[in-house]
Amino acid sequence: MKAFYRFFIFSLALLFLISCAKKEDVIKIGTAGPFTGDQARIGNDMKNGVELAVSEWNTKGGVLGKKIVLLAEDDRHDPKEAVSVANKLVSAGVVGVIGHLNSNCTKPASRIYNEKGIPMITPASTNPEITQQGFNSVFRTCGRDDQQGAGLAKFVIETLKKKKVAVLHDKTTYGQGLSEEFKKAAGDKVQVMIYEGVTQGDQDFKPVLTKVKSTNPDVIFFGGMHTEGGLIIKQAKELGIKAPVIGGDGLYGSTLLEVAGPAAEGSYMAFFTPTAETETGRNFVKNYTAKYGEIETYAPYAYDAANILLEAIAQAKTTDGKKLIEAIRAMKYEGAVGTIEYDAKGDIKKAGYTIYTVKDKKFITYSKSK
Repeated sequence: MKAFYRFFIFSLALLFLISCAKKEDVIKIGTAGPFTGDQARIGNDMKNGVELAVSEWNTKGGVLGKKIVLLAEDDRHDPKEAVSVANKLVSAGVVGVIGHLNSNCTKPASRIYNEKGIPMITPASTNPEITQQGFNSVFRTCGRDDQQGAGLAKFVIETLKKKKVAVLHDKTTYGQGLSEEFKKAAGDKVQVMIYEGVTQGDQDFKPVLTKVKSTNPDVIFFGGMHTEGGLIIKQAKELGIKAPVIGGDGLYGSTLLEVAGPAAEGSYMAFFTPTAETETGRNFVKNYTAKYGEIETYAPYAYDAANILLEAIAQAKTTDGKKLIEAIRAMKYEGAVGTIEYDAKGDIKKAGYTIYTVKDKKFITYSKSK
């Protein structure tokens, strides 16, 4: 009986050691965003960018001689779900995270990653507060809303030469934040005729648009995402409002064109420069489109974010969070979107925006930031 007991204990110990050894054979990284629901298209576009980077590294032998495993979690663009997802990724043993997409998800999730010393690089969250929390583990490959808001204000004032603006937002960290930055940058050079919030997920915006119409604005600024933005554009036209709608990166994407239909013609939106005119940028476009089809929005920024994380592991020769954070901060990375370098807060040192307009059911470049 004692011999059997000793054999049983030995077998359990052996199984435990084998299990641990298997776990050490891979390096796990995470990505999180809205992979289902009304933002699934841009969420999966982001995830595809990360997957492409991981597959390319694995084809070359992985990193530190180990295969990279990507864990993807759907936060449904819900802040509470984002916290749950963050805890799940941490428990699963990820050494870094690419995400989240929405600022209202990235901000609470970033606290979880920071507490564990896990680097997080968001390809899409633009709210300035994300990198102003004092967390040294937080980075982003995109610009900020104070940069974007200032660029949009300049465009309205100097290019469109509009004076009367109706400002709407979706009450989210991103949408309301961008609208506030736009107002701040515009200052007394425009007259804000109305400033109101709408609810993300609503379908009928005609009551607030009726109020907008009564103020006779020259332009409608909307801080929010493409589904609500598309409905606002469409319903504004149905009410006979002639003022064009302008917004930030949340409006850019094929969903807006589908939702707004012909009414989208002549609307304006800012978005980050999609890819660089370099060999890296061209190769990314070729490889991404061959595997996934047309690029939607944030894929190149997610691709670069994943490559930065994996390059940091290779350079640091470890998955230790503190050393990875140091390696990321010190890195000068030539990626699909151009040169990426980080300042002390985790923001990129140079962020470029392009203003697009919709013409013939396509996004056409109107002007680029200098």
